[in-house]
Amino acid sequence: MTQITDFSPSAHQTPATEDGGRRAFIKAAGGIAALGLLSAGASPAFGAQGGAGGSSASRAAPGAPADADNFYKSGKVTVQRVTFKTQYRVAVAGNLVTPKELARDGQARAIIVGHPMGAVKEQSAMSYAQKLAERGFVTLAIDLPYWGESEGEPRNLVAPELYAEAFSAAVDYLGTSGLVHRERIGVLGICGSGGFAISAAKMDPRLKAIATVSMYDMGAVTRNGLKHSQTLDQRKALLAKAAAQRYEEYASGEGQFLNYLPARLSADTDPVTREFWEFYRTPRGIAIPNGRTLAQTQNRMLTSEVRFVNFYPFNDIASISPRPLLFIAGDVAHSREFSEDAYAKAAEPKELVWVAGAGHVDLYDRVGLIPWDRLDGFFRQHLAA
Repeated sequence: MTQITDFSPSAHQTPATEDGGRRAFIKAAGGIAALGLLSAGASPAFGAQGGAGGSSASRAAPGAPADADNFYKSGKVTVQRVTFKTQYRVAVAGNLVTPKELARDGQARAIIVGHPMGAVKEQSAMSYAQKLAERGFVTLAIDLPYWGESEGEPRNLVAPELYAEAFSAAVDYLGTSGLVHRERIGVLGICGSGGFAISAAKMDPRLKAIATVSMYDMGAVTRNGLKHSQTLDQRKALLAKAAAQRYEEYASGEGQFLNYLPARLSADTDPVTREFWEFYRTPRGIAIPNGRTLAQTQNRMLTSEVRFVNFYPFNDIASISPRPLLFIAGDVAHSREFSEDAYAKAAEPKELVWVAGAGHVDLYDRVGLIPWDRLDGFFRQHLAA
């Protein structure tokens, strides 16, 4: 049944405090600057600032919300590093999270968790994976190909088809592990992974229940900007620049990376960039892979980024029915248009949950705002054999 729900935190939870800038939708100028701020939302992981099993460093981060806990570490679960191959023979790294009290009878419900675009499993995904495992689910937080600990060269490559394939490969792994029931596998995509999970689910009926949190349609935002603020002429100019840059990269053998997030904020930093910066460039969410630098964790090549122009995850989303879809987003999130669009195009059963007072990044790690009971109930109901 269609359901649109407003979720308000309970009395013990801290409501989000959004300044006027975060409430406003960004009006992007065209060109590289627009692409940089509109597609921001990530950083590869594992290393200096905490990776899998890191302490709750975000709680001590200056200026971070009191309930932000990106590096949450549960004492009720077991975390095992695993790898498995996609059909492209690329090794995907993941953290398999199991409840310590799990009955290992092959009947468990499983949820594959995908990280925000350009991020890694230690940013948001592992917090979700552990919190849901505490509720009895087997969870698998993965690094998408070309990110984090997964294989793929060059690093930080944009490859939507391979991202979607990673979710199907995760089903392959879980369905042959002997740990879970093959008819009880679902997926949770955060930010850009929401679109990649939907893309995978349209092709792979083994994904029985699909949920997204703070979803970004990376195709739409690259083509049109937020709130359709980018014109067709601006898009064409961006594509022309990327095409010309390919010659330079081919001749030099080196990719030219864009600087999505600055090292420091300035007085004229736009609200969307500021929101991502406060997560990815502070102890609240910093996670750096071995051999990388903080600056490298966020950046992607323009020549790679424009692949998103041909990415349409919501086309034919209705074909997922009768498998259920759950969309969760903050009601003041700059990205709320993507959950609204997906919900409007999806067929039954579907549900849209608005989290009162939450912005886009708030639902990455603010454990007091995230509607855990709704996620638990959704997957518990729809992953019943």
